[in-house]
Amino acid sequence: MATTTVPRPREAGAGAPHEGGIPPAPGRRWTVLVAAVAASWALPLLLHALGADLVLVPVLLVATASLIRVGGVLLDRLVAAALILCGAVMGLGLVFSLWPWGLAPVPGGGVLLTLVTVAGWLARRRPSLPLRLRGSDALVAGTVAVVWHYMHHPVAGKSSVERLAYFVTAEDRLGHFSYFDGIRHVGGYAFLHQEAARTYMMTPAEAVYPQGSHFLLAWLDGLVTSSAGGGSALDATHRYLLYVIAAHALFCGALVWAARWIGGPRLRGWRAAAVCATVAAVVVSGSMSQLVERGFDSEIIGLLFLAVALALLVRPAMGRAEFALSAVAGLIAVTFVYNLYGALVGLALLAVLIVHRQRFAPRRRLLLGVLAGGTLVAGLPSVASVLTKLDVAKTSNLAGPMVIPDRPVFIGCGLLALLAASLPVNRRTGTGRLVLSLVLGTTAVVGGFGLWQKLTIGQYAYYFEKLTAAALVVALISVGLIGTMLPPAPETSPSKLRRRAGLLLRSGLAGAAALALFGSVQWGVPSGWGHPSAWYDTSMLKWARGEGKSDMGPPAAALTGRDLEGVDSPVIALYSNDSYLNLKSTFLAQALTHRVGAMVGLYEVFHVKIGGPKPVDEKEYQTSLGRLKTAIASCPAPPTVLVGDQGTAERLKRDLAGTPTAAVVYAPLR
Repeated sequence: MATTTVPRPREAGAGAPHEGGIPPAPGRRWTVLVAAVAASWALPLLLHALGADLVLVPVLLVATASLIRVGGVLLDRLVAAALILCGAVMGLGLVFSLWPWGLAPVPGGGVLLTLVTVAGWLARRRPSLPLRLRGSDALVAGTVAVVWHYMHHPVAGKSSVERLAYFVTAEDRLGHFSYFDGIRHVGGYAFLHQEAARTYMMTPAEAVYPQGSHFLLAWLDGLVTSSAGGGSALDATHRYLLYVIAAHALFCGALVWAARWIGGPRLRGWRAAAVCATVAAVVVSGSMSQLVERGFDSEIIGLLFLAVALALLVRPAMGRAEFALSAVAGLIAVTFVYNLYGALVGLALLAVLIVHRQRFAPRRRLLLGVLAGGTLVAGLPSVASVLTKLDVAKTSNLAGPMVIPDRPVFIGCGLLALLAASLPVNRRTGTGRLVLSLVLGTTAVVGGFGLWQKLTIGQYAYYFEKLTAAALVVALISVGLIGTMLPPAPETSPSKLRRRAGLLLRSGLAGAAALALFGSVQWGVPSGWGHPSAWYDTSMLKWARGEGKSDMGPPAAALTGRDLEGVDSPVIALYSNDSYLNLKSTFLAQALTHRVGAMVGLYEVFHVKIGGPKPVDEKEYQTSLGRLKTAIASCPAPPTVLVGDQGTAERLKRDLAGTPTAAVVYAPLR
């Protein structure tokens, strides 16, 4: 039988003491259940009355963490609980979308707390949290803090209007915001409210695009605002951008944690510091920070859940109940958010069931039944999209802007992971076998998809790079197994203080070396010819300096401060002769008025190269006029056409005189 790298804790209720020496409850008392369920509803009601619904998040997280038995340190328990909680929210979102209360904070919070309460009561588990910390926890938390600091820096202290220049850095961000906004307004998943959702997003997105991340953020936003309604779109753009930045910071920290988790208890001391600092250095200095600027919001959150789910599957140091919960939550979270990555979770789950088949032999049918049910729930949105409007082959070969993951990093880390997994000491462990299976399986999936694209369209396209980002995640979390190849430092000093000082020194040196080697941090040493170090040329530092700021500042100020006031119709914004600026301005105008559905026809504005103060030749004007008329004709209601140049506005009024469905307004940029 394959064994994991740590002793497997016995399940609760089996007569074994829990962490901290707290035994399970001896029996079920109905009075305790009634009181706990009553408290589960009283607390959301009280918090809602106080406008503090957000407190439900840490309450749910701690309550879940106190009932599961995963890991022996606090951070491990909280990470596993967070995955289970997020998977539960997205899975129960299918119910929340159909009941009459939508995303109202009190009913949703009450149901979630009740489920946690009843689960603990049925399992006869008393709440228990391990309060032990590890020194490498600081590297996980430090990664999150550093990434948040740099990514939030350019928008810190700025107004919601000023932040729009960082919000509208790509069309994708506007599209993702429209899904988030639509879910807030229809009260659930858009694919379950397709007719109503078409007002808020471009069809067929309401039926085919994975909506898990948008639902999760919409549910969270309801707690932040203590309301079920969408509220001001301008304020929502500010909150949404903060959620995305926070998700990216958590993704970077999750990679560090996942590598440490896979390393297991053998990965301690300076070796843990070296592994955690290496992963942190690679992720903060690499290309992944470009995901925020490109507006790949769902990909960020999908990769976050992928890292945590794969880590827990590769080293399932938990009981059968926790394994089933983590596996189902991981399947739902990853597939609901970014279904392309669901295949990798399914691959890892299949591998763990094979490698640990003897361990899971007791109650195998029950476990397989639970996993099969979870798989069906996880696949529901994807199946629904395929059966309605999704053309899988065409979508798989779409072109678009790409963030290219660092090829040498995931190739090198992947090869080192294969080396580590092939060593006899690791081949005898379940973790070693699963890392080997995961790396080889991921290579086969990415290579097969790339070959298919080469044969069908002759090049690697948009979704190939999405898959290589997942391969980078697999390679980085596998670094944990590589760390166990390093020799541990022998402890020779009889003094506990000196041993700890030596450990701290070695860990600090290992971390500093990793940041220098893989993050280009020079620790104050000047570069040649007076040039700054490569660290200052990383994507994250460029964003922090404001280099990711878009050209949407003036149009955003004009729209929010003047041009959308009192407007209750689709808006076409022609502030410039730059057609892409006109498209983004028009897109933003619809987002700020909750009617992105109109953008299906308004994408014609991408070809309209008039509106600015500089004159254009007659041929270009006539071509743009034709495109503008097509856009106007597509509008579900008479649009308002904002024009930045007075002469062009007057001419358009004449040329559109036979088009009574458009109102042309002179609206100069300042």
